[in-house]
Amino acid sequence: MNTGTDRAAIMTTVLASLFAFMIGVAVGFVTTFTHRLLVPWGLVAGLAIIAAVILGFRLVFASRIIGAAAAVGVIGATALLTQPGAGGTVFVLSDPIGYAWALGPAILAVIALAWPSPMARRNGQASRSSMDT
Repeated sequence: MNTGTDRAAIMTTVLASLFAFMIGVAVGFVTTFTHRLLVPWGLVAGLAIIAAVILGFRLVFASRIIGAAAAVGVIGATALLTQPGAGGTVFVLSDPIGYAWALGPAILAVIALAWPSPMARRNGQASRSSMDT
């Protein structure tokens, strides 16, 4: 047992998750404010950016935990901004685009986090090909 290495791995995951969460919050806020620009392209671009951020963290760090932290940040920021503000100000309207925006990031997060790891696919193919020979 090498507890120093285990602690370092845990600390790295915690710090990377915190970073991913903060980036997710920033992306969620910015894309929520801009999702109505150039309808429907603002919505499409915002959802593509969200998918890229979550899937990027998921694949770069090869960890669902870090990708999930980014997803929680995006979904949290989006959910916060879908609520009416103090003066009744609404950033996400109750129309099809607003509903797509309210549900889209969560659906994309589930898909990105459920996506199989490229390493698992390569390892699975390698083990199957070695069995064939």
